[in-house]
Amino acid sequence: MRKQFGGKISKKEIEEYKKISNWDGEKFVNLEPTSMDFSFQALPKFLYKQFCEKEGREPKKPLPIVPFQSDNFLAPSEKSKFIWYGHSAILLRMNNKTILIDPMLGTNASPIAPFSTKRFSTHTLELIDDFPEIDLLLMTHDHYDHLDLDSIRKLQPKVKQYFTGMGVGRHLKKWGIEEDKIIEFDWWRSEAFQDIQITYTPTRHFSGRGLTDRAKSMWGGWAFQTEQERLWFSGDSGYGNHFEEVGERLGPFDFAWMECGQYNENWSLIHMFPEESVQAAMDAKARKVMPVHWAGFSLAQHHWTDPVEKFVASAQRKSIPFHTPELGELVDLNQERQNQFWWR
Repeated sequence: MRKQFGGKISKKEIEEYKKISNWDGEKFVNLEPTSMDFSFQALPKFLYKQFCEKEGREPKKPLPIVPFQSDNFLAPSEKSKFIWYGHSAILLRMNNKTILIDPMLGTNASPIAPFSTKRFSTHTLELIDDFPEIDLLLMTHDHYDHLDLDSIRKLQPKVKQYFTGMGVGRHLKKWGIEEDKIIEFDWWRSEAFQDIQITYTPTRHFSGRGLTDRAKSMWGGWAFQTEQERLWFSGDSGYGNHFEEVGERLGPFDFAWMECGQYNENWSLIHMFPEESVQAAMDAKARKVMPVHWAGFSLAQHHWTDPVEKFVASAQRKSIPFHTPELGELVDLNQERQNQFWWR
């Protein structure tokens, strides 16, 4: 279990973090005041709902995943294509390069907790066997539902390069990834990767894998720019002013994957409600959107389909085009597609 925690922050790293504007001397902080205090009075009601009211929070049977077809995924295309594997795991093909985002494909999102948080789909680690070589693996932050030890270990022989938020790299190094393959980003840092400009964008969230490392690494999203396209992966976030700044600096975006799911009134500053996700996409000037961070795990007390149902309803009210692909379905952004409301 100890390996699950990853690497410990070093004095050398702390010296480096002092150069970063949102390091306050002890930890990284959000751009806006963001309290995560939990009301003691609210705790009994929360615990009752969490452990006793489970109806509808998980699908009644495992969610199927469309089998991976390498030839279709790797075939040349004028625009990007991608596959979503539930929660925030995205396999992206852009400019003839394969990019993997937040590849948590493990079976349990709470590996250090007394109760497991089981995935809605089965045999997901085996998906990695069929994946092609990964040119670039991107990590938004180090929470267990995004950074998974089993997935990283299984992916290691396939991955050429890693981009992570500042501080997340120490976990990868602890798990055997070569240091020269890892580049760590603070907010707004931008690097050219194979004719794709990749920028780490701010979010309103937090980080940590144990009791002593909260906010000791960074959290964010990823923007991708080529001559033909602009894509954006929002990352986990509460609603805030940073979305508009992302749009001003890097938009408009042709397509955006928006965090939508695992929300609760008790932590509304660090995760968005679905209607906020749609508004955040509008703030960032996204022309077409897709909800992610759902259909993988039950980490909050809403019905498992609430995130997508409410996101779709809000997008329809505001006339924003959206995608709702099945798990494992190949989406080619060069082609028009009809949404299938498969979860119903």
